[in-house]
Amino acid sequence: QVQLVESGGGLVQAGGSLTLSCAASGGTFSSYAMGWFRQAPGKEREFVAAFSRSGGITNYADSGKGRFTISRDNRKNTVYLQMNSLKPEDTAVYYCAASVIPLPRRYGDYAYWGQGTQVTVSS
Repeated sequence: QVQLVESGGGLVQAGGSLTLSCAASGGTFSSYAMGWFRQAPGKEREFVAAFSRSGGITNYADSGKGRFTISRDNRKNTVYLQMNSLKPEDTAVYYCAASVIPLPRRYGDYAYWGQGTQVTVSS
C-alpha cells in the first residue's frame, strides 16, 4: 500500500511558477511509475504528466508541454512537477498518483492517489 502526500500548491499570478512535490511512503517507490493529474471545478480529472518507473521516460499532456516538467528522486521517494508560465486555465486541484504500469496516462492506470493540492493562477 502506497501513501502519497502532495505539497507546494498555492496562489500565483499568471506567468509565474510553482513546484509541486509528492512524497511517497509504504511501498518501493522505484517500482512505480508516477503521474500528475488535475481537476478543475466542474471538470473531469485530466492527465498532466507521467514519469516511468524505469528508463527515465516522461510523457506530457499537450496542455503542459514546454511549460511543465516532471521529475523524480528515488532516494527521497518524491516526484515533482515544475510548472512555469502558468495560466489561469491551469487553476485546479493537482493530484499525484502511482501505477505499476510502465508509462501510464489514463486515470484507470493508477492504483494510488494523493489527496491533492490546490493551485490557483490569477490573471
